[in-house]
Amino acid sequence: MTSKEESAVLKATGNKYFASHEWLNAIDAYTKAIETYDQDPSYYCNRAQANIKLEQYGYAIADAAKAIELDSGYAKAYYRRAVANTAILNSRAAVKDFKAVVRLEPSNKDAKLKLAECEKIVKRVEFLRAIEVGDPPSAFEGLDIDSIAVEANYDGAKLGKEMTQEFVDDMISRFKNGKKLHRKYVYQIIAAVRKIVYDEPTMVEMEVQKGHQLTVCGDTHGQFFDLMELFTLNGFPTESHYYLFNGDFVDRGSWSTEIALLLYAYKWLHPKAFFLNRGNHETDDMNRVYGFEGECKAKYSERVFKLFSESFSALPLATLIGKKFFTLHGGLFSDDKISLDDVRKLNRHQQRQPGQQGLMMEMLWTDPQPMPGRGPSKRGVGLQFGPDVTKRFCEANSLEAIIRSHEVRMEGYEVEHDGHCITVFSAPKYCDSTENKGAYINIGPEHKLEFHKFDAVPHPDIKPMAYAQSSLMSMM
Repeated sequence: MTSKEESAVLKATGNKYFASHEWLNAIDAYTKAIETYDQDPSYYCNRAQANIKLEQYGYAIADAAKAIELDSGYAKAYYRRAVANTAILNSRAAVKDFKAVVRLEPSNKDAKLKLAECEKIVKRVEFLRAIEVGDPPSAFEGLDIDSIAVEANYDGAKLGKEMTQEFVDDMISRFKNGKKLHRKYVYQIIAAVRKIVYDEPTMVEMEVQKGHQLTVCGDTHGQFFDLMELFTLNGFPTESHYYLFNGDFVDRGSWSTEIALLLYAYKWLHPKAFFLNRGNHETDDMNRVYGFEGECKAKYSERVFKLFSESFSALPLATLIGKKFFTLHGGLFSDDKISLDDVRKLNRHQQRQPGQQGLMMEMLWTDPQPMPGRGPSKRGVGLQFGPDVTKRFCEANSLEAIIRSHEVRMEGYEVEHDGHCITVFSAPKYCDSTENKGAYINIGPEHKLEFHKFDAVPHPDIKPMAYAQSSLMSMM
């Protein structure tokens, strides 16, 4: 068998893995095909698509670019590079590639539709930048919650001046049955929690007391019914059973408002026993593209989105557990000199959105890599840090490990970097297309980590990204 024939067999193997949603195995097979014969553009193009499925958009862009280098008329490669650029909000580059697809395939109606939608995104971004003001007024300004009446025919529990367990239980029941909260209660919950989290430090420092337990959860991404499964298996939040949700509560899954409101209700009910870290999806630009803004508008109103946006920008960026575990959504920094004290001193209220560089962006976006040192991001945003970077940070700050989320792990969690970097992800069967488990970590007063895995459960027939602003995002 020639190298070309052998590589074709490996490509076919990769295609089988791809069809069964085994993205990592597919990438491995396509990589072996490339190593055997590196002149076939389809190998790079197929690997690009598998990388898109794993949200490794930077790698996908590089693979598609290589395929185009080998065949400048390869429409599918331009298409996949456009998809990856759309995912990291680089819409201008995506427009250029969709135009190339339309030029190469003039009868491709789908590409024409995607091009038109991408051009709309570019125009909207430009419009929002044009009307942006340096210090916008609060979304809560002029909102007289007390004057809003709850209609007599509202069939849910009533909410007074304080959150109650009865109201939380009723919320859960309503959400399971596809019902919404009254808008007055939505306003009350967001307003109360915004005030609570605004007053918390950028890095919350907490201890697990004797007789208590802390559960650390990763991304939930609007997968409400899987969150219910997690609580059913592990217990619901109480004053003695602490929870920390490590960002990315919303977007992608189509019950993001339900998760955000429930987590906020628990934060209001147990302000000293329930913790929330901000993720890269608790940001305006991601919410506009990945569904949360659209969901807020569809289920409630644009004002509800603006209130959530303001509250998201008030969330802490990290939690230090027992002086041993530095917990944040993304990962470590581009500079070894950054310490926990720098995080403590960071005034997050001066910068509502993370931007493209700086401490906040890195805390929300970076990822670990197996190689030493630092490298470019596989996502196309942020950077990657190696085991030596993690070891130096832990030693300098007297830590056992960092706990982070931000990435799918097929078993729900992964321990890397000689035990110093732990990833936990709590959205099983992510976006209904990745065959991963979800996981959570239980930590007692002795600071021993207990890892637990769980499977996805059935949910009503509403697709992920149902509220995304355009069909572009269904490609993700």
